[in-house]
Order: sequence, then structure tokens, then C-alpha cells
Amino acid sequence: MTQSTARLAATGLTPTTVLWFTAGLSMLQPLATDLYLPTLPGIAAYFETSVVTVQWTLSIFVAAFGAWQLVAGPVSDRYGRYPVIVAGALVYCGASVLAMVAPTIEVLIGARLLQAVGACSCLVGARGFVRDLYAPTEGARLLAAAATIMSFAPLTGPVLGAYLYVAFGWRSAFALLAAFSLLLATAAAVKLKETNLHRNPHALRIAPMLRTYAEVVRSPAFRAYTLSASATYAGLFAFISGSSFVLIRVLGVSTTAYGFSFSTMVAGYLVGTLVCRRFVVRHGLQRTIYAGASLQAAAGLAMALLAIAGAHAPASIVVPMFFYGIAHGMIQPPAQSGAVAPFPRAAGAAAALMGFTMMLIASFVGFWIGASYNGTVYPLTLTICATSLASAAIAFTLVRRHGDVAQHG
Repeated sequence: MTQSTARLAATGLTPTTVLWFTAGLSMLQPLATDLYLPTLPGIAAYFETSVVTVQWTLSIFVAAFGAWQLVAGPVSDRYGRYPVIVAGALVYCGASVLAMVAPTIEVLIGARLLQAVGACSCLVGARGFVRDLYAPTEGARLLAAAATIMSFAPLTGPVLGAYLYVAFGWRSAFALLAAFSLLLATAAAVKLKETNLHRNPHALRIAPMLRTYAEVVRSPAFRAYTLSASATYAGLFAFISGSSFVLIRVLGVSTTAYGFSFSTMVAGYLVGTLVCRRFVVRHGLQRTIYAGASLQAAAGLAMALLAIAGAHAPASIVVPMFFYGIAHGMIQPPAQSGAVAPFPRAAGAAAALMGFTMMLIASFVGFWIGASYNGTVYPLTLTICATSLASAAIAFTLVRRHGDVAQHG
């Protein structure tokens, strides 16, 4: 009996249950964004506000998501993963209802902040119970399998969101999110079991919490994998933040066509997670990230060169993003698993700090995309190129030098 099998047996969970809950809980974050992305220009018109103001509904979500992880992680280490997950799903549901009935853009922005708190709690809890139950390589494989399932949400989300917007208006996306999160909260309350069998009674005390975070930050492996995850996500978030305005307003695609364009990138991500599941078992965390980062750099450079050459067409952005998505699907699961691997007794704190770093960097990218929007393709394409090159640089320096976590079972 392997360690993972023994841990699963001790908690009464099956691998299938863990897989599907990890996928479902991971869906809340991308669905909160992808389902309503096609409606962003419509929301701006509805509230008669600017692109920069509407971008706050994205940026506040990312900023709150990142900051709340510093709270949710220690809470899950202190009280367990189960209460954090169930409470998070219920908060997400309530916030979605508030967003659905928002009378002003300010209320919508506030609802998005609360939605981020709920989604963040669920994701931190899910990452925590994966680390509770699995060794690093097994955890990376499970995260890749969960990401494959999860990717169907952002794959279909923009298309479904576009159709809902055309048929019922922008509020319908939040109605669907409320229903899905209520269903997930009910299933989690009934089916999930607690996996944190070594709760830390000092996790929420300020001094021990700061010591734990300091210990995490001092780990070279944590820094390497967290920066790798942050770089690839930064480019993805640049596309999330700016693609609807660039493709719809600048390049003239319809709302429905934009949904399919966005789904092309997600299809690439789905392919990447499938590749990752096999590649990571044969070659390990580090080599999987090398391969993904190399592809990502090529995709980013291609997008930038096409833009500079004057090829301003939807395909010149969408096709490179398909390959960027493949690379992202190869990088994220091993990076997430590698970052928390050295901390079996502080997995929640490590996952929280990793997520905080990712979202902090992404929020700055989101602010930049909104502020630099000038009616051309250049801010978006050049930003994605820069993040892809940063991803490759981190992979072949920090991850190569500090990424061996095989000893942390």
C-alpha cells in the first residue's frame, strides 16, 4: 500500500471523489471570469461607464482572490479543509446573487470582491487536500487530471456566456454561477471528508503565521515554482483582461464569435493538461516545465512579431494563444505541486502564498492592460510576449537550479 493509498483510506475518500471535487472547486475561479467576459463591452454600455472602470470588475476579483489566500490558507491549516470549502462555496453563491441584481457598477464591483473570497476559499481548500493526500508527482498528475476536467468550464463558458448575453442580458451569467455554486456547496457538505489530520493550533496566531510564511518564502523550490506559475498566469490574465475589447472593438468580431475565439485558447489548455498527465510521470516536474515554457516563449514571440508586422487579424492573436494555452496546461500543475511539496504540515499556507503571488502579479498586469488600452493590438500582444519570455527564463534558471522536490513525499 502506497502512502497516498493509505492517506485516502484513512479519510474514507476515493480517488474519483478527490478528482471530481478538485475539478469542481477549481472551476469556480475561471467560471467567475470566463462566463461573463463576452459581456464586458455590454456592461460598460449598460452602466454608461469606461473600459477602465469595467476592468475593475476583473482586477478587484484577482486582487481579492490573491489577498484572501493569506487568510484562507492558515484557516484551513487550523480548522481543516472541509469547513473552508463549504463556507467558500456558500459565500460565492451569495455574491453571485448580489452581482445578478446589482443596480450600479459599484455594487457589481463589490459583489465581485465577495465572489473572489468564496472562490479563493474553495481553491485553497482543494489544493490543501490534494497535498494532504498525495506525494508531489502523484499530486501533479491529479491536478493535471482535474485541470483537464476543469478546462471544460472555461472552454464552454465564453460561448455559453455569449449566448446567455444575447438571449437574456449580462445578469444571466451570474444567475448560472449562483445555481452552480449552490449545487457544489450541497455536494461538498454531503460527500467531502476532512483530510487535514494534523491541524496546526497555532496557524492563526500572528507570530507563528509570519514564521510559517517566512519559512515558506525561504524555500528556493517554493520561489522557483511560484514564479513559474505566476509568469504563465500573468500572460493568461493579460488575454483574459484585454481580449474582449481587442477582438470585439478593435478587430470587429461579434460577441458570439469572441466566445469561440476565447474557447480556442482553453482548448489548447485542455490539450496541455492531457500532455502534462503523461509527461510529468515520465520526465518529472522540472522537465515538464522546461517543455511548456519553451513552447510558451515561441507562442509569445510569434504573437508579437505578427503584430509588429501589421498582421492585425483575429487569427494572429487566437492561434498563438492556442499554443500558449497548451504551454500553460503543461506548466501550471507541476508548478503548483512543486511549490507546496516541501511543506506537508503547512500546505495551506504554502498554497496561499503561491496563489497570493500569482494573483498579485496578475492584478498588476490587469491594471496595465486596462490603463494601456489605446484601440490597438499592441499593449495586449507585447505584454503576452513579455510574460512568455519571463516564463522561459524562470524555467531554465530557477526551476532548473532549485526545482528538485522528489525527496518530499
